[in-house]
Amino acid sequence: MPATIHPTAIVDEGARIGDGTRVWHFAHICAGAEIGERCSFGQNTMVADGVRVGDNVKVQNNVALYTGTEIEDDVFLGPSCVLTNVTNPRSQVVRRGLYEKTVIRRGATIGANATIVCGITLGRYAFVAAGAVVAKDVPDYGFVVGVPGRLKGHMSRHGHPLRFDAENRAVCPESGYAYEKDGERVRCLDLDEEAPLPGNLAEGKKTYDAFKNDR
Repeated sequence: MPATIHPTAIVDEGARIGDGTRVWHFAHICAGAEIGERCSFGQNTMVADGVRVGDNVKVQNNVALYTGTEIEDDVFLGPSCVLTNVTNPRSQVVRRGLYEKTVIRRGATIGANATIVCGITLGRYAFVAAGAVVAKDVPDYGFVVGVPGRLKGHMSRHGHPLRFDAENRAVCPESGYAYEKDGERVRCLDLDEEAPLPGNLAEGKKTYDAFKNDR
């Protein structure tokens, strides 16, 4: 299925948009942007020249992706979250050739109104809480909260806190997948981090509160 572009959206000539992607009201996709398949860009979103976006990325309302940003597959960007591309901006000093690279790796989530300072990498399945300000790299599955952002723990691929036992093992309550921790490094023991979820685990059946109440 070809991409769906709302009549109020602007897609500059030269932008590349994959099949099945939806671009909603008043969005602007600039020339030179590369967007994968099955993505969604909400109202008032912007993708600048040179930005690369993978497949199945969900960008909620009022999010701007500036030059220097690279987003892998299955990323979720919450409403009004902020990404930057220059650490020390000045209106009088032109730094267009000095944009800093920000990488958001596969499956990561950025919560509503969070700010990601440029020049860092968010690891695979990292989870940034709403309103957090993140100024340094986040490891795979890392859960970051607060201002300034701090690593509070780790989240499973399905978005649940991982509670590690004395042997540094944890199990996701939704998927049943086991995880192992070595320092700040976490890996899934049952599914490779680059592998897609099997179909039976790709749709949520219970709310987050329901899982909390089960414990």
